[in-house]
Amino acid sequence: MRYGEGLLAEIRQRTDLVALVGRRVKLVRKGREMWGCCPFHQEKSPSFKVSNERQSYKCFGCGKGGDCFKWLIETEGLSFPESVEKLASEAGVELPKWSPEDEEREQKKKSLYDVVELAAKFYETQLFDNAGREARDYLKGRGLDGAAAKQFRLGYSPGGNGALIKHLTEHNITQDDIIAAGLARPADDGRPMRDFFYNRVMFPITDGRGRVVAFGARALEADAKPKYINTGETSLFSKGSQLYNFATARAAAIKAGTIIVAEGYMDVIALVRAGFAHSVAPLGTALTEDQLHLLWRTAPEPILAFDGDAAGLKAAHRAAHLALPHLKAGYSLRFAFLPTGEDPDSYIAGNGPGAMTVLLEAALPLSQLLWRTETDGKDFSTPERRAGLEHALREIVGHITDGKVADYYRRGFDELVFNNFKRRTPTPSVRTPQRQVQGGRYRGDFKPRPMPGSPEAVSASVQGSALVRSGQAGARQAKEMELGRLLVESPEIALSEAESLAILDLSDPSLDRLRHELLNLAASGSSLEKAGVQAHFTRKGMAELLVRFAGSPAEDPQASFQRAIADLRELAGQKTDARRLLERRKALSERPGDGRGT
Repeated sequence: MRYGEGLLAEIRQRTDLVALVGRRVKLVRKGREMWGCCPFHQEKSPSFKVSNERQSYKCFGCGKGGDCFKWLIETEGLSFPESVEKLASEAGVELPKWSPEDEEREQKKKSLYDVVELAAKFYETQLFDNAGREARDYLKGRGLDGAAAKQFRLGYSPGGNGALIKHLTEHNITQDDIIAAGLARPADDGRPMRDFFYNRVMFPITDGRGRVVAFGARALEADAKPKYINTGETSLFSKGSQLYNFATARAAAIKAGTIIVAEGYMDVIALVRAGFAHSVAPLGTALTEDQLHLLWRTAPEPILAFDGDAAGLKAAHRAAHLALPHLKAGYSLRFAFLPTGEDPDSYIAGNGPGAMTVLLEAALPLSQLLWRTETDGKDFSTPERRAGLEHALREIVGHITDGKVADYYRRGFDELVFNNFKRRTPTPSVRTPQRQVQGGRYRGDFKPRPMPGSPEAVSASVQGSALVRSGQAGARQAKEMELGRLLVESPEIALSEAESLAILDLSDPSLDRLRHELLNLAASGSSLEKAGVQAHFTRKGMAELLVRFAGSPAEDPQASFQRAIADLRELAGQKTDARRLLERRKALSERPGDGRGT
């Protein structure tokens, strides 16, 4: 409902803003005002002023400011009505009564909260009862023990199509309320009313205030379709405007400065248990505009952590285009992609939280994702295709409604197109840079090949499009990916195999850069332990290399490395023979005539 300015002024007047802000910020009196270090940006000397007299706060460093309502919106992620209700309650201000119809509707909702909470407790009890053995075994197989189940209030809906209804009616809940709460299907075609969920693992869904409003449920039968279902739309729950774990994640996200969006319930649970408390998930659907704005009220640049398969890339593409019309200064999205076949649950289980941190820190900005979506794996060897790329990029910019943001996107895309296709550059030399190896360690500096997605890399891929399309190049690419995974999972190889690694001819710019950095580390006397190497790459801003070549450790890294080296040398030899043949043909075609005509 709308609140009059008189009511809002009364709440402001009764709210001790200094005490409210002081719950989060250490304030010191200077004259008539209170000062502290700003909670919205890092600073060493206080520039953040709070005044009860003016009923406002203001940071003279970053410019953030507002009243008591704005404070709760910015620090707790509350909506404006939620902040009004909370401060009115604390200040003892009675909010105006609604119409009789509004009041009746609100009372109905309050009773439904009680119904859904009663169902949540029933499901929790059933999980630890004899009937829940199969559900407990499933959770145990996913690495979740009893403590984890209690932390997330997981439950089990027993089979039989009537267990929950029976339990609720015994607590004097009417059938109408059970149906209105989305917990039962109404009677139809002569069939009695039956439970909406049965024989499923239950995931309670809460609203922004932590009240259970709905459930997600995973079937235990292997052939059940659909595998996951949610409560239908009710007066308490709309799956397009709420997020799983949001009530818990909100405070952690504000503290962390970002929020992680995973794809499902189990992914969120895995992330939270690994230390990423600021993790949420959509509720079985693609990200919606309402969910996007909910995320932005909490953090300016949410990270969308998607699986690296086709479905994950499609979901990222859809989210990117959803965000375009709503972009504004300081608010965007970032994208982290897991290796193919991995999700956050399996990736953390196999690689640990540190690897997940590396992956999240290497998340792509929205602009880079859009550029890569339009360019990766595509051939721009003709003027028409390059013109088509420019047209597609102009269409992307056209969806951005904020003029300033659109202008920066336009400039950025124009620069990328210019660097890739319009700048005059010398013809790349095929000569391999000279490398020196002394004492088993790498020495000498050379400029590494460009990173994938950079202007130089795209230009190189355009010039070499014929080679990329060949089967031989595909085999070489696969073998270089294998070598990259070996180096990431067992970087100590760069110490014992420095000479072989240094003189190897590589076509993959990312692998060349990885090789270059590892050999420099080896030359510096570093031990090249995996954890230390990961930390080094993250500090250097090169965590994306670790993400790209992440994989499973080899049983015998040394033997696998030597096989990969041998295979690559053979493929490189074939490439050299082909190059020599082309050079010989070119030389013959350019030989002067013998006087018998032209």
